[in-house]
Amino acid sequence: MTSPNPALVRDVEDRRTFAIISHPDAGKTTLTEKLLLFGGAIQMAGAVKGRKANRHATSDWMEVEKQRGISVTSSVMQFKYKDHVINLLDTPGHEDFSEDTYRVLTAVDAAVMVIDAAKGVEAQTIKLLEVCRMRNTPIITFINKLDREVQDPLDVLGEIENVLKLQCVPITWPIGMGKTFRGVFNLMKDRLVRFTAGQERLTKDVEEIQGLDNPELDRLFPMEMPYVRESIELVQGATEPFDIEQFLAGKQSPVFFGSGVNNFGVQDVLNALVDWAPSPKPRDAGSRMVEPTESPFTGFVFKIQANMDPRHRDRIAFFRVCSGRYTPSMKVYHTREGRDMKIANALTFMAQDRVLMSDAVAGDIIGIYNHGQLHIGDTLTEGEKIGFTGIPNFAPELFRSARSKDPFKAKQLQKGLQELGEEGAIQVFTGEFGNIMLGAVGQLQFEIVAQRLATEYKVDAIYESTEVSTARWLSFPDEQTKKDFMREQEARLATDVNGNICYLATSIYNLETTQKHWPDVVFHTTREMSQRFE
Repeated sequence: MTSPNPALVRDVEDRRTFAIISHPDAGKTTLTEKLLLFGGAIQMAGAVKGRKANRHATSDWMEVEKQRGISVTSSVMQFKYKDHVINLLDTPGHEDFSEDTYRVLTAVDAAVMVIDAAKGVEAQTIKLLEVCRMRNTPIITFINKLDREVQDPLDVLGEIENVLKLQCVPITWPIGMGKTFRGVFNLMKDRLVRFTAGQERLTKDVEEIQGLDNPELDRLFPMEMPYVRESIELVQGATEPFDIEQFLAGKQSPVFFGSGVNNFGVQDVLNALVDWAPSPKPRDAGSRMVEPTESPFTGFVFKIQANMDPRHRDRIAFFRVCSGRYTPSMKVYHTREGRDMKIANALTFMAQDRVLMSDAVAGDIIGIYNHGQLHIGDTLTEGEKIGFTGIPNFAPELFRSARSKDPFKAKQLQKGLQELGEEGAIQVFTGEFGNIMLGAVGQLQFEIVAQRLATEYKVDAIYESTEVSTARWLSFPDEQTKKDFMREQEARLATDVNGNICYLATSIYNLETTQKHWPDVVFHTTREMSQRFE
């Protein structure tokens, strides 16, 4: 094996690729904006505001996101900070869009978990952490909204440890909360950074006071300091010291306190990402592990987004580079289709703003214009027949039938749903007689898809409840069993957007009965996005 190219090794070591995860309303999108602000990527953050506001979060580019004030899709942003290239992926917080978040987590090397200090650990946080744990993803914790009346910091830490089973190591500690929030004390640097209610712009002047026993602290904060010192003594006695190896193994999380909306504590998180988060890691490609510093170019599609620019009706495939170096107009091998293709004009992103990418290495996320040839889970290489694994698709739990109000727009509806299905916004199943069934994890997915079909594809559809309650992908031991099963169960079968056969069950009882009758047929609750069942 040839030794790695020194320039490639250096560039890979400079990369940091991470996602921000949280329960809705914990302040994730605001923190995303403020990280961009400190990274110099934007000059002023556009806070997520009500419908009538004329500015919205930079990372919320969809019209529906601006109207609802929520993130329903993942955004990718790249910027430089301290001689490092940062790839930041903002994810949907809403649980109805958890599939999109799970897929994004396959493309990152670390995560920042945002916790609302008033609400503590919430349901969606638990689910997301489980996904991170499956991959041993290193996690930095940011406890947000200290400028509001919140829980005692000791209680929040205890809840994270007990509920999420994640060992916490406080790196900073708050002084006061709400109206009496005075700042945070950095336990590693033994200094206080004083809080002043921030503006949307960055302020360079930050007041620092060295030493926990400094009399200046007692003069400035006579009411708060006795409790702060007692809390710090308690927490230092009860927690292990920060261990970089434990953090990289996903077993220990450094914890920072702050207020994202006020820019406070944000730079601590950014510094921790640069100092402690891993550079791109080796990736499982099925037959072997791919090292990030290998010269041959490899990577996988983890997301497809339709109509990022409604004027051009485009589709972009979000591609995680796993090794080698991207160069403009390079020729690659599409492993699923078994043919070569050219990446003509790859993009990098700042939410809806795009720039042509001239260079990318492992850890970078590039956008590839996609005319239907790329699906989620597809692997591109420079000739090697490998396939990256771990990009999940889950059996949906809610179903609706869909038909166009205008019969002359039936093809438009089919095209729109095919594209949204390939994008992963919804799961689309087509029955034996062309009837279309939509499958979702949450109700909001149906609403967003209906709105996007109307605005992006100019199709009004009728959505009706259906007797289907669950779906399973099928695989068969041989061709004869497949033919017999399909003949008997014809009315219950459909195909997904990738052509896989699915069984649509009316109830769990119906599913279990069919499984007993056909013990040799495998009914799958999940599938790899790149997987094709036969």
